[in-house]
Amino acid sequence: MKPLNLISVSAEVSPYSKSGGLGDVAAALPKTLAKFGHRVIVVTPFYGFMKNQEIPQEDIGEGKVQVGDHSYTLKFKVSRPREHLEVYFVCNDELFGHYQVYMYGHTNDAVRFYVFDRAVLVLIDLLYERQRWVPDIIHCHDWHTGLTPNFWSLERGRDERFVKTSTLFTIHNLPFQMQGNWWDVPEDKRDDGRGLPTDDPRAIRWLNFTRRGIMYADAINTVSVRYAKEILTPEFGQGLDRLLRRREKDVFGIINGIDYAVYNPQFDPHIWRRYDWNSLDRKHKNKRELQKIVGLEQSNDIPLVGLVHRLTEQKGFELIKQALPVLMRLSLQMLIVGTGERDYIAAFKKAAKKYPKKISIFTPPIGSDINDELSARVYAGSDMFLMPSRYEPCGISQLISLRYGSIPIVHETGGLSDTVVDFDPRTGNGTGFVFSRYTVEDLLIAMVRALETYKYPQIWEHLTWQAMQESYSWDIPAEKYVQLYRRTLRIHEQLRTTG
Repeated sequence: MKPLNLISVSAEVSPYSKSGGLGDVAAALPKTLAKFGHRVIVVTPFYGFMKNQEIPQEDIGEGKVQVGDHSYTLKFKVSRPREHLEVYFVCNDELFGHYQVYMYGHTNDAVRFYVFDRAVLVLIDLLYERQRWVPDIIHCHDWHTGLTPNFWSLERGRDERFVKTSTLFTIHNLPFQMQGNWWDVPEDKRDDGRGLPTDDPRAIRWLNFTRRGIMYADAINTVSVRYAKEILTPEFGQGLDRLLRRREKDVFGIINGIDYAVYNPQFDPHIWRRYDWNSLDRKHKNKRELQKIVGLEQSNDIPLVGLVHRLTEQKGFELIKQALPVLMRLSLQMLIVGTGERDYIAAFKKAAKKYPKKISIFTPPIGSDINDELSARVYAGSDMFLMPSRYEPCGISQLISLRYGSIPIVHETGGLSDTVVDFDPRTGNGTGFVFSRYTVEDLLIAMVRALETYKYPQIWEHLTWQAMQESYSWDIPAEKYVQLYRRTLRIHEQLRTTG
C-alpha cells in the first residue's frame, strides 16, 4: 500500500526534550514509521534548554498566531535526523525560549500550548505553499495538543486542499487534561468543548484540551488495550467517561514499545558489564557494583528491588509507604531513584536513615530529570523491579525491566496487565509477579512470592531468561498504528460523506 504522509505533534520529543514516557514514544514511533517508508514530520516546541544542544537545523519560515490583542511571531526550524523523518521546531522565546528547566507547570501553559496547537496549522500551510505537501494523518499526543483537532475540524474541514486529512488523538494519561487540575476548575468555568476555543487570554486558562481532542479528533486511542477499556468507566474516566462512551466505537488501544537501540543491556554504555539472556553472570557483576555505589551490602544472595519512578500516589508510593514496616523485616534491599512529591521523598529518606542496610534513595536536584546512567544501572543491577501503580495507561519502565532481566512486580492495571504475565511455579510460565487488588496485603503477598522464588537460583534464572526474551520493540506497535491510521482515514471519509 502507498506510504502515508504523517504529522506527529508532541510537547516533548526525546532526545531534544523529555519529562517521561511521552518523550520516548514521540521519538521512537515516528522513527519506526519512517523506517517503514512513511514520510513523517514531527512538530514540537523549541525550549530554552535546547539552545545548548548541538541540533543541526535550518530556518524554513515564519508565521503568526493571534491571541486576543497579542500577536505571536513564530519561527520554524527543521532538523533531518534520518531518511523520511523531519523534526520541525516551533520557536518563540516569549512562550518557550525563556524556560531553561521545566517544560510544564507554568501559569501561562494554556496560552503556550494554545499557540503551539495553532502553529501546527500555520506550519501545514507553509509546507503546502513550499512543497504542495498534504498530510494524511495529524497524530496529536496528549493534552498539550488537544486543540489541534478542534482547530482542524472547524477551520480546515472544508478546505479543498486538506479535505481528506484526518486527525488521531492519543491519550497518554487521562488525568492530565489542561493547565492545572481539571477537578479544581470552578463549575461556572468548566469547558463544554463546543465550537472553536476562545482566543481571550484570560479565558484560555479554563480550556480543557483533552475534552476537545476527544470531541473533534476522527479517532482516539490510548497506550494499552486495557486502559482503552478502563477509561470508559467512572473509576478511570477522570470526568470524561460519558463523552468517551459516546465515542466508544472510535476508541482504540495500542500498547507502547521501547527502542531496543536505546534500552538494551547488550550494548548499553551506562552499565558496568554488558550482557544478554545467555550471560546472566555478568548481570550479577552489575548488581554488586550497584550495591557498592549506593552503600548496600554486596551480595548476590540478598534480592535487590529497584524502583525508577516519579514518587507520586499514582505510581503506588502510598501503598509502598504503608507496606514499608513489613518490607523492612524481609530479606531484601530496596533502591529508589526519582523525583516527586516532597512527603514521599521525606518518608523514604527517613526510612533510609532508619534502615541503612535495607534501603537507599537517590533524588536528583530540583529541576533535573532522572539520570539516564543511574536509571540504566538500576535496571541492570536489580533482581526485581517494583511498579505497583494504582493505574498505569501503559508504562515503559516494566518493559525496560523485562529486557534487563529485572523481574517486574506490578499491580494488574492498564498496560501493566497487558505486558506482565504472572509467574506460575507449577508450569514455570510467566514474566513477573502480578497482584490484582490494590491493597497493602496483596502487594506484600506478591513481594513474598517473588522473594521466595528468588531462593531457588535455577528457577529464578529461568524466569529471568524468559522475561528477557519478551519482545516489545516498536515494530509491532508501529504496524498497528499504520492500521489505525488507515482506519482513521476511513472514519473521516464516512463522516465527510455523511455530513
